Amino acid sequence: MKHLRKTQQTRSLFYGWYIVSSAFVILFFNAGARFSFGVMFKPMIEDFGWSRGSLSLVFFLNMAFYAFSLIVAGRLYDRYGPKWVICISTVLLSTGFMLTAFITSLWQFFVFYGVVAAMGLGGPSVSLMAAITSKWFERLRGLAISIALTGSSLGQFALVPLITIITLRHGWRVSYLSIGLVMLVVNIILAVLVMRGDPGDLGQRPFGYRGKKEGGADKHGASGTGLRDLGLRDAMHSRSFWLFSTVMFICGSGDFLVATHLIPLVTDHGISAVTAGHMLALFGLMSLAGLLVAGPVSDLIGNKIPIAVTFLLRFFLFLLVLRYQTLGSFYVFALLFGFTLLITAPLTATLMGRLYGFSHVGLITGCITTIHHVGGGFWAYMGGLIFDQTGSYQLAFVLSAIMALAAFFSSIFIIEKRHRVVSQP
Repeated sequence: MKHLRKTQQTRSLFYGWYIVSSAFVILFFNAGARFSFGVMFKPMIEDFGWSRGSLSLVFFLNMAFYAFSLIVAGRLYDRYGPKWVICISTVLLSTGFMLTAFITSLWQFFVFYGVVAAMGLGGPSVSLMAAITSKWFERLRGLAISIALTGSSLGQFALVPLITIITLRHGWRVSYLSIGLVMLVVNIILAVLVMRGDPGDLGQRPFGYRGKKEGGADKHGASGTGLRDLGLRDAMHSRSFWLFSTVMFICGSGDFLVATHLIPLVTDHGISAVTAGHMLALFGLMSLAGLLVAGPVSDLIGNKIPIAVTFLLRFFLFLLVLRYQTLGSFYVFALLFGFTLLITAPLTATLMGRLYGFSHVGLITGCITTIHHVGGGFWAYMGGLIFDQTGSYQLAFVLSAIMALAAFFSSIFIIEKRHRVVSQP
């Protein structure tokens, strides 16, 4: 009898929590790939003599192809599920990183890191993991996504110092090779053995499923609205889609300007590379706190208010760095900006689901995140170019402060309610 109860308790663990755990681990190592560029920035310049603008242009190309890969991965995920999307993406990503370890010229860096690795980043990305998790939960959706996405925060916190040490002791080539090999093994094992795209694949309902209410129900999460889920084309006819796209373009601009140039900026002011690496690691750790706050708060008060507050805080942080360039001010900037880093990640999937339904959440979220990464790549490049032209990052931070204020107002004007299909003439 006791054995039967234990078996029932074991079986009672909802499979969605295995999805959350796998997403956590995948994002943990994916964070090492995404944030390694800032660590390798100056060592590669020292080896090859490239300018910051040239190296930042490679990152821009990487973000552009990454953005394109998000749309492709989102569409394939909606149609085929996550398993093979993650596997194929991981092969591209790992191959790109491992080939980068052997480059001897700038054009090779453009091809292997800027194109090949970038095309693989969409599969094991934050946006896709959020979209996968969102389909497994109706109740506690924000919390579940936040827990999954904390893997990215902890991965950055744990791996950036490790990558910094490996780079300082053994060189950036060993770091790129190590990252590629580890992701290849971990991602494919979890994708094949654990990842499933929809509760229906296992004959289950989303966690907290309330059933069909009066007036009908949309697939996975639109219960009680009587409205059909909107696809990307219909979503693009709404003002809220373009307001949020503006917000996410600016969000990516700030994210990747700081992630790419924080270590070069800090070391320019006489701070050691190890201290700067720790700063970038804490930058990632604080994003964990932001994630843990964002998900539950969105379950209680909605999405747009936390997003708006995020950009108001960023506005003041950019002003802080413009006024003070000390060890203390850099730490405050890194910690508080890190807190805002991933707040929009769980809120993108939940907001798009709330506005348009969850049937096409992979594609819509992928499109929005594409805009985010195009903004990130472009502004990271402009940061390097501005430095080459002016000798400092001051102008880049002034413009970033203005854009953060624009994102704050754009967030306020989003209409956070279920959208209908807009009739077109």
